[in-house]
Amino acid sequence: MTDHGPTLETARLTLRPTAAEDFEGWAALMADEASKFIGGPQARSAAWRGFVSVAGAWTIQGYSMFSVIEKATGRWIGRVGPWVPEGWPGTEVGWGLMKDAYGQGYATEAATAAIDWAFDTLGWTDVIHCIDPENTASQKVAQRLGSSNRGPGRLPAPLEAYPVDIWGQTRDQWRARAR
Repeated sequence: MTDHGPTLETARLTLRPTAAEDFEGWAALMADEASKFIGGPQARSAAWRGFVSVAGAWTIQGYSMFSVIEKATGRWIGRVGPWVPEGWPGTEVGWGLMKDAYGQGYATEAATAAIDWAFDTLGWTDVIHCIDPENTASQKVAQRLGSSNRGPGRLPAPLEAYPVDIWGQTRDQWRARAR
């Protein structure tokens, strides 16, 4: 386990900073064809570099994607949270879950906790989600979160060739939405 950041609790999930024991799940997520919208599929060595980048962001930035742990099983099921690499088009809360965790509302549940934390603790005034125009599942999550499609965006190198739409909302919109 790690203690270099907060732990958030939802009804069914624990969100905590990335820890060494999460790598096997991370590598499996990034090896699966379903990861095509979050930079995969990737070889294990490439997945490792992404994994330690997210873990290191906790130290350098004081925030990063959380590991998402299913309370009922203790299983790592994905990553969700704030992500703002150099040159990113805004303050993002993103998500990526194991395929067998799809359709259970986990992405929305975890992202809600992460967005609350980003607005309340990090002081963000806006949140975005960079979503491939073909990724209808993530578009539905963004809509459930109350975000709207702001139009095409551009990611920094070396990701500039990947098409994304920027979904998002302001802190005031987030706080005014019906829950």
